[in-house]
Amino acid sequence: MRIVIQRVSHASVTIEGNVKSAIKKGYLILLGVCEEDTSEDVEWLVRKVIGLRVFDDENGVMNRSIMDVNGEILVISQFTLFASYKKGNRPSWLRAAKHEVSIPLYNEFCTKLSEALGKEVGTGEFGADMKVELLNDGPVTICMDTKNKE
Repeated sequence: MRIVIQRVSHASVTIEGNVKSAIKKGYLILLGVCEEDTSEDVEWLVRKVIGLRVFDDENGVMNRSIMDVNGEILVISQFTLFASYKKGNRPSWLRAAKHEVSIPLYNEFCTKLSEALGKEVGTGEFGADMKVELLNDGPVTICMDTKNKE
């Protein structure tokens, strides 16, 4: 699994002109799933996201977690995180998981993240044409890949 976490002042996802989810201070997470991913990858990512300390403390040092600041999270499925661009100029999506693998793992990630956060996580709609708006705070953007844990 790959994620891109952006610390945001606010973010939202709109589908067919209707806002599906919106958050204030917190994280916008783009999540990509590949065929080899499992529930172990979900567990590892949830722990990392919840424990990540990228919010400022009283001294302006990134020392607080999403839990410490009572932040919110919006998770958007993003198969393009597994784009292969080595040959030619048109990306290939061969490493991205098929729906029968990616949808259950996306849902599991959102559910476990909601449980760990203690509040509902905002979501997009799998496979929909989504318009994502955000105000990146910092900017702070971090990439994580469960195949590169060390």
